[in-house]
Amino acid sequence: MLGENGVYRNVIPIRERNVKVSLVPSLAISLAEAKERIDLLEQFVKEMMKKGLDYGMIEGFRKPTLLKPGAEKLCDIFGFSKHVDIINRMENWEKGIFAYEVKVTLVSKQTGYMEAEGIGTCNNKEQPFIDQDPFSLVNTLLKMAKKRALIDAVLSATRASGLFTQDIEDLSMENPINKGGEAPATDKQLLMIFRTVSELNMRPEVAKEMMQMMFQVDHSTKLTKQQASSFIQDLLLLKIKP
Repeated sequence: MLGENGVYRNVIPIRERNVKVSLVPSLAISLAEAKERIDLLEQFVKEMMKKGLDYGMIEGFRKPTLLKPGAEKLCDIFGFSKHVDIINRMENWEKGIFAYEVKVTLVSKQTGYMEAEGIGTCNNKEQPFIDQDPFSLVNTLLKMAKKRALIDAVLSATRASGLFTQDIEDLSMENPINKGGEAPATDKQLLMIFRTVSELNMRPEVAKEMMQMMFQVDHSTKLTKQQASSFIQDLLLLKIKP
């Protein structure tokens, strides 16, 4: 209020407070709670997830790769709903070039809040597809992009990246074990190829045709170690329900 001589009355002076601001963020949960979560996740993986179905083990890789059925199980146990969006697509039917970029968003069914987003891409210029008919791969490429985005989101939301890797094919570019390229397929790889083909009820002629299309060889014993890893992954993907 303005009083006589132009002086304001009833004005309360603002006192400076000695406020200490911490530059170090505090933990959202205690170390004990964090350890309990990790222990529960490891127990669930050990007791409820199946090798060869929910995750794959390939010789030469330290961590198993998380497969789609395993990602779906983790979504269920953590109570996530999935939202899929195709954010980029290239479909050039004249040149036979197809590429997809997919985003998967995981939302907590309990709180309604977004937990994580994952991005996955796939195109027919990748090594496993480069020698195949591109026009027959459109649906496969889109499914692969969705699968990669889902796994990316699940690993982030569940903090399971310490247990699983994103993809065997991603590791093959990073892991120096497979960079030799010309080393022959190992006995364990050949055994896994034989076992997986049997589990798929796939006729040997079909497996042989796949190897011819992808690697120009007519028998698994002629595969290199790197080719065998790639072929095993393709077989594991065939086990995933559409």
